[in-house]
Amino acid sequence: MKHYVGLDVSMKKTSVCIVDENGKIVHESEVKTDPHALADSIGKTGLKIEFVGFESGSLAHYLAQGFKERAIPAVCMDARKMSAILSIRVNKTDKNDARGIADALRTGMFTRVHERPLESINRGAVLSMRRFLVNQRTDIKNHVRGILKTYGIRLGAVGPKRFNGTVKNRIQNLDNLVRQTLEEMLEIFDIVDQKIDRLDNELLKIAHQDKEVQLLMSAQGVGPITALSYKTEIFDPSRFSNSRAVGAYLGMTPTQYSSGEMKKQGRVSKCGSKELRSLLTEAGIVILTRSKKWSKLKAWGLKLMRKKGSQKAALAVGRKLAIILHRMLVEQKAFIWGEVPTKAA
Repeated sequence: MKHYVGLDVSMKKTSVCIVDENGKIVHESEVKTDPHALADSIGKTGLKIEFVGFESGSLAHYLAQGFKERAIPAVCMDARKMSAILSIRVNKTDKNDARGIADALRTGMFTRVHERPLESINRGAVLSMRRFLVNQRTDIKNHVRGILKTYGIRLGAVGPKRFNGTVKNRIQNLDNLVRQTLEEMLEIFDIVDQKIDRLDNELLKIAHQDKEVQLLMSAQGVGPITALSYKTEIFDPSRFSNSRAVGAYLGMTPTQYSSGEMKKQGRVSKCGSKELRSLLTEAGIVILTRSKKWSKLKAWGLKLMRKKGSQKAALAVGRKLAIILHRMLVEQKAFIWGEVPTKAA
């Protein structure tokens, strides 16, 4: 008889539930969150295991790799969709969640999450840390600006490279302790800025060595960070049967509600990678406002901007760009700018 294992994973302990093909619970336990400890615990039951299922999350890759080493058929399930299924149960406990995961695995009521390759995970970690440092640099800069406004000092537009010197020139007459503290914050700002520059240089090297990233960079408005982030998030374009699905995957399409004769469209879903969605929207802004070269994508975006405004147009251009980038990866073709229409005489 086939058996299915549901795992409700937490940082320290994992609840284990094994059900047979008829849905009867045959084993329950709580094991240390370690793939080898879990494999040993499941193996001791002596049952024929069809699949082991667990929700996607921060520990998913760690568990999947460990189960692969032990030749255990593991399935990583979409946590967002599993959450809706598990919410039906009256009592929310780890044991009940493990039971629900086992039942979903047995009945096929789940969506399988594609396993990321190690290269994608490593690049994603570096890009995430870079974004954190960029946010820290922005926070320090804004905090210093806010403090200086108290003394009537307004800096105006100052880039990261000139920020330190500009601030030091303007705070000479302030209280000694205030000036010293500001200078210490500026030292931290410079250190963070240097680390960002180092990371950018390393990522630029990776981008120039990756042919697919170079291909993506041929698109209008796409730089090394956007191209790397896109490839890291998508990693395998063949997992999308339709390029248009990429826009929905990144949360750049409106939510829909339909019941009877009522049909409503809401705001964009914002599911998927917030980082990539932000980068694609920024690319849309660059295409609409800063890029001087004509393209079919820019012409479409400008037409939309006149009707809907710049914010919605930038998001729409970013979504369309995500679809185009996917087709570029599938067909291994560079970005097609299109022919500039000739004006009628």
